[in-house]
Amino acid sequence: MLVRIRPGAELTGAEREFVECLSAYSSPGLALIDPQVGDRRLDAVVVTPRGITVFDVLGFRRRQSGLLAMSRTGAWTISDSPLELEAGPSSGLTDRLEHGVHAVRVALEHALQESRHVCGAVVLVPYRGVVVRPARTALRPGLDVLVANTVDAHELRVYLENFSVGPREWTVERVLNTCAALGLADLAPTRTELTDDGFPAKRPDPAPRAPRPRRVEPPAPPTEPAKEGKLAGLIVFGLAVLGMLIVLVMVILALLTDSPSPRTVSDITESTTPAPVTVTHRPAHCWPFQSDC
Repeated sequence: MLVRIRPGAELTGAEREFVECLSAYSSPGLALIDPQVGDRRLDAVVVTPRGITVFDVLGFRRRQSGLLAMSRTGAWTISDSPLELEAGPSSGLTDRLEHGVHAVRVALEHALQESRHVCGAVVLVPYRGVVVRPARTALRPGLDVLVANTVDAHELRVYLENFSVGPREWTVERVLNTCAALGLADLAPTRTELTDDGFPAKRPDPAPRAPRPRRVEPPAPPTEPAKEGKLAGLIVFGLAVLGMLIVLVMVILALLTDSPSPRTVSDITESTTPAPVTVTHRPAHCWPFQSDC
C-alpha cells in the first residue's frame, strides 16, 4: 500500500502506529494521512480497488484490556469499565467519523463522481501486549469500530479487503480523479507508482452472463364448470337426497302403524252364505194410449 502523509502533519502516537500497520499491508491501496477535505481535517482516507474508506484513529489513555462494548447511553466500555481515550470521553465515538464520511461524499458528488462506495471506521489503537476483543464491531452497514496495532492488525487487513463488496472499479485514472476531487492532488502518487502497487490500468471486463434458463410453462389447470352447471348439479343432488328422506319417512311410518301382534288364520272367519240381495221394484212409467200398461 502506498502511504502519503500531508506535509507538516503532526501525528499522535496512535496515528504513527496506524501508519505502520498500513505500510505493512501488501495489497493495492493508497492511504492519504491527515488530509484536509473541505472544512474537515481527517485522520486518513484510504482508496483501494474496491472503494474508499475514511478512518478516525484513537489511542488509549492507559493500558486497558477486556471486552469492548457499547452501553445503552452510547458510551463505550471495556469489561464494564469506561473506555479511556486520549481524545476524551467515548460517548459519541463515531460522530467525528460520520462528519468526515459526509465531507468525502459531498466532495465527490460536487465533482460528479460516484459516492456510494464510501465507508468509514473508527480504529482504536491499544497499548502493545494488551488484548481487546472483539477486534471488529459493525455498528451498521458502512460503519465499523476496529481494534488494531502493529502487533495484531489482522482485523484491519480483513476490513481493508472486504469493507466494500463492489467490483474492482478503481483504476489508476479513477484514483487520480478521486484525489483531485478531494482537493488532494498534491498527495497523489504518479501513474507508475499506482500501477506498480497493483491498481488496474483499466476496468475489468464484465463477467459473461450465464444464459437464462428457459422457462417451462406449467400445463393449464382444468377449466372449472360453469356456475349454471354447478347449480343444476346441486339441485339434482338435493332432490335425490329429499326423495331418499321421503322414502325413509314412509317406511318408518309404516312400521309404526303396523300392529305389533298380527292376527292368526283361525281368527279370520269366512262366511259361505250369500248375502241377501234386495231387489228394488221401480214403478213402470206408462205412456198415454199404451195398451199393455
